[in-house]
Amino acid sequence: MKTKEFLAKFKNDLEKMKSQTNATASGFAGLFSKTMAKGVLTVKQKELVAMGIAVAKQCEPCIKLHVQKCLDAGATKEEILEAAGVAVMMGGGPAYTHIPLVIEALDELVS
Repeated sequence: MKTKEFLAKFKNDLEKMKSQTNATASGFAGLFSKTMAKGVLTVKQKELVAMGIAVAKQCEPCIKLHVQKCLDAGATKEEILEAAGVAVMMGGGPAYTHIPLVIEALDELVS
């Protein structure tokens, strides 16, 4: 599934999750919003870390979501790809095989 299609579907899926798993969704949303808010690290730095972890953990939905969030936070394509490279160094071959997902998301989201 292409990145933009996934993001639109995920938005709808998120609403379903909120309505059907309110306690879980609410708890995770609180954790996410507080953790990812600007602190000592900027939102951009935190999103680059999150995207790198998504690559290292080989989580395709997370990669697509956090590439978009990196871009929204002002990260450049080069910064995103460099962070993905650090994830490969930490995650090895399985992480390396997920770099094409980062590139695919960037190609679709960066005009």
